[in-house]
Amino acid sequence: MKDLTLGPDAVEWLGTQYLPILTTAETDGAMSITDSVSPPASGPPRHIHHDADEAFVVLTGDVEFWLEGESFLRGPGQTAFIPRGREHTFRIVGEKPSRHLIILTPGGFEGFFADMARGAFRIPEDMAQIEESAKRHQLSFTGPPLGAEEDAS
Repeated sequence: MKDLTLGPDAVEWLGTQYLPILTTAETDGAMSITDSVSPPASGPPRHIHHDADEAFVVLTGDVEFWLEGESFLRGPGQTAFIPRGREHTFRIVGEKPSRHLIILTPGGFEGFFADMARGAFRIPEDMAQIEESAKRHQLSFTGPPLGAEEDAS
C-alpha cells in the first residue's frame, strides 16, 4: 500500500497502515487508539495481549475475528472486544480493505506498530526481532494467522 490513506504521519507494516489518534502519552497511560487500514486477506498471527484489553471498531470492510476457537464476523459500525489474556486473531475478508480503530487499555501498544514499521520486519523471516518487540509490549504469538492452514494446502 504505497498510498498512505491515513496521511503522512501514518506508518506501514506488511501493507497495513497505522496512525495513532490518541496516544498513551495523551492519556497518562490509560489507553491508546490507533486508526488502521488493512488490505484484503491480511491479519496477524494468533496472539495474546497479556496486559491489555483490546476493542475494534470496524469503519469499512468486513473482518473475521477468531477468539479462542470461536469465529465471528464484524462489518461497518460493529465492534469486537478481546479481553486481555485471551488468544485471538483476525483477518480482512472480501475484496476490499478494512479501516478500523484499535483501542487498547492500558495504552502502550502503539509502540509495537512503530517498531514493526521502523524495522520493516517480515513474517516469518524476522520473527526473532518481532518477538523481541512483542515481549516488550506484553504480546505473545501463539499460532498462525487465519487462513494459513488453507494457504498451505
